[in-house]
Amino acid sequence: MKHGSALAAAMATLGFTVLSAMPAMAQQKPDPQAELIAKRNAMESELEKVAIIDRKVMVKMRDGKLMAADIYRPRSGDKVPIIFSRTPYNFNFWDVKLGAPRDMTQALTAVKHGYALVEMQERGHFFSQGNYDILGMPLSDARDELKWMSSQPWTNGKVGTTGCSSTAEWQLAAVAQNDPSLVTFNVQGFGAGVGKVGPYDEQGNWYRGGAMQMLFISWIYDYGIQNQVRPLFPANTSQAELINASHFFDLAPQMPAVDWDKAFWHLPEQDIIKAVGGPPGIYDTRMPVATGGNMVARAPNDPAWNKGGLWHEGEKINKPGLWFMSWFDVSVSPNLAAYNEVRKTADKAVADQQYAVIAPVLHCAYNRATEHTMVGDMDMGDARFNYNDLVYGWFDHYLKGEDSPMLDKQPKVMYYVMGANRWKNAQTWPPAGATTQELYFGSAGSANTLYGDGTLQAAAPGSDQPDRFVYDPANPVPTLGGGGCCQGKVKFGSYDQREQETRNDILVYQTDALTKGVELSGPLTVTLYVDSSAKDTDFTFKLIDVSPDGRALNVTENIQRMRYRNGYDKPLVWMQPGNVAKVTFQPIDTAYYFKPGHRLRVDVSSSNFPRFDRNLNTGGNNYDEDHGVIAHNAVHHDAQYPSKISLTVMPDAEPVGASD
Repeated sequence: MKHGSALAAAMATLGFTVLSAMPAMAQQKPDPQAELIAKRNAMESELEKVAIIDRKVMVKMRDGKLMAADIYRPRSGDKVPIIFSRTPYNFNFWDVKLGAPRDMTQALTAVKHGYALVEMQERGHFFSQGNYDILGMPLSDARDELKWMSSQPWTNGKVGTTGCSSTAEWQLAAVAQNDPSLVTFNVQGFGAGVGKVGPYDEQGNWYRGGAMQMLFISWIYDYGIQNQVRPLFPANTSQAELINASHFFDLAPQMPAVDWDKAFWHLPEQDIIKAVGGPPGIYDTRMPVATGGNMVARAPNDPAWNKGGLWHEGEKINKPGLWFMSWFDVSVSPNLAAYNEVRKTADKAVADQQYAVIAPVLHCAYNRATEHTMVGDMDMGDARFNYNDLVYGWFDHYLKGEDSPMLDKQPKVMYYVMGANRWKNAQTWPPAGATTQELYFGSAGSANTLYGDGTLQAAAPGSDQPDRFVYDPANPVPTLGGGGCCQGKVKFGSYDQREQETRNDILVYQTDALTKGVELSGPLTVTLYVDSSAKDTDFTFKLIDVSPDGRALNVTENIQRMRYRNGYDKPLVWMQPGNVAKVTFQPIDTAYYFKPGHRLRVDVSSSNFPRFDRNLNTGGNNYDEDHGVIAHNAVHHDAQYPSKISLTVMPDAEPVGASD
């Protein structure tokens, strides 16, 4: 017996398992980093075979500033259409930390489909010059960029835009300029590009109901948006030098980590970025940009919102559009309102070329849907959809003039009904045949907590027994679920609300158990009759699905700052102690199926922090104040004060308030 075999036999008698012959005692695990590097290098090699690659092209704008672009186009020599992606995020072709190319899937896919992909950096970011304003300067930069790229000798002159989040939000205002080379657009998760439309004055998601959405504070810091002081290459640096330097400089800011769970509490809120060591810039400082910066100090109707890149109603869009939205995004309702506005105001032929897809996912998570798509605690079932095939079918039709079987089958509106967990088709939003049903709040005066006596019923109560609670800005209701993104560790999606509903500052109203399932697809809104001891305060609500086992999953939510209750173009109105005021929240959209045996619940309170900033209740500016006052708030409900929720109900549904 050989020495190695003898040793193996001895080890076996002692109870050891021999995995391999000596001297290799254990198998080495593969190195994930090495595998990733090999994969990236292989993709770059494949791209080089099929594409003409032209990186770090500096495109001059009318004011002389240079914008950085990477171009990938087929080697065929044919004149091809362009897919245009403009972004404030890092698209450096080299992953400096990994030491390998970045993921080039988008470029490779576009080229294989017969398109040139032009990626361009927003003004004031990375290799592009100038000062950044949120949404950049699409009214000037987009025109110059489109003129430049459509005049290149290798293109047929047709351009289509695509992208999600900040890579989409500049598009609507640019499309409204009606440049002949911009043929079509695909916007995804684009809420921050919509200014005022219909009843919404969110001004790019900065506000909801007049309360500031705090996601921009962490986004501006974490992504280095306020990078007015930053390293730059000299203006005369050659393309070859820029390409070479890109292997060791991507100019991405490395922001020190911030504990946003603590940082969001800082007062005054105008100093939050300063308090975590961030630089001054557009959030809190006047800047040499189109809108002037100092965003935190603006009211929803400030004229500055009309000077930048936001799209507002009245700016006609007359190009075919493919719109992607999601139920748990930051602000789906202004997105849908923008879609409907374009369908209403575009030329008839173009109005019929607007298609919407509304998915049951978080911000820009379309392609992350799985066989069991989870959004927080809610199982959405199999929410997968082949978005890429639809996008390329769309571009093939509008940029190449080809037939598209995918597009031929696509409805004008495809939306996912949560709870039922299935896609449905419609020709309009809301779907045809939907009706409005109202449920009225009621109680014996003790709707506080899930153990209270709050009800939702078919008619207003005969007598008013108001529900009272204390809203203390130093102890707000913490955000748990809802639509949002980019906000530290804040949990967005759908979560069981029962632990929160033990708080005395949450009023809970619910139906009896449903005898038959009901689908709500369309806008819903809440009207409250309230009073407050404070000069100004907020009111909030959450729509919740309560299972027979008691689990309470949030469906959607909203907020309204009382000073703006008469509208943003009206004078501010203050609360008068002892006087009851009516407030109707802006509509919020959803598509949700409440199953038989479930209950529909509405929670009412005065805070949802840190998704929305706290109203300090003083009637002051709020953003520059460092202390608040406690508000004693109440909700009234009777024939004189008919507090209610208005629901969009699909036909053939049992009345929502039906009981066993």
